[in-house]
Amino acid sequence: MSIAAAEKGTVFVLDDSADVRDGLKALVESVGLSCKTFESPEGFLRHTANGPSCLVLDVRLPKMSGLDLHVELAQASRSLPTIIITGHGDIPMTVRAMKSGAVAFLTKPFREQDILEAIFAAIERDRLKLEKEQESQDLRLRFDTLSAREREILPLITAGLLNKQIANEVGLSEVTVKVHRSHLMVKLGAKTLPDLVRMADALGVRHDPIPSHRQSGVCNS
Repeated sequence: MSIAAAEKGTVFVLDDSADVRDGLKALVESVGLSCKTFESPEGFLRHTANGPSCLVLDVRLPKMSGLDLHVELAQASRSLPTIIITGHGDIPMTVRAMKSGAVAFLTKPFREQDILEAIFAAIERDRLKLEKEQESQDLRLRFDTLSAREREILPLITAGLLNKQIANEVGLSEVTVKVHRSHLMVKLGAKTLPDLVRMADALGVRHDPIPSHRQSGVCNS
């Protein structure tokens, strides 16, 4: 399978039926996606997903239930959006699958369009998750470039304190606070105060509301 197909997304198929595996592989690759098939959970668990991916998982597997495996995978740090397939579905099974986070629950024989729609939805969900994780990592790297003083005044800025108030809090001149404020905005890539507040939230930087007595009679400069 080409690199381009893998970049679009990879579908892992875990089913003990060779006919099902072969049929799904041909279908998935016909729409330009990469596909890797597995007969048993052991084989699948030895692989690592790179890039946006999803799992098509049969309920009946050797040695363990596909639903049990799904619950176990859902608790892993890199869980994959999962489409449950079965030839013996019932309502309790469907409810359990959906409660554990399955993207879809399809009963064999299913329509090609139904499985493809579920696969594309699952891969898009994983793509968005990976993008969010990458953005979080990038933000953390930018935060690590802040000086100790910039980290000290960041929560004071996001709490809404004015430059003069921050200067009084940390024992600096107001001009120096303005310089630190400008530098940390540039380093974090924040264009506005709301941007900075959202970044601080994502980083877990605490910014408590300003006590009312601090706000009275103070003018920004």
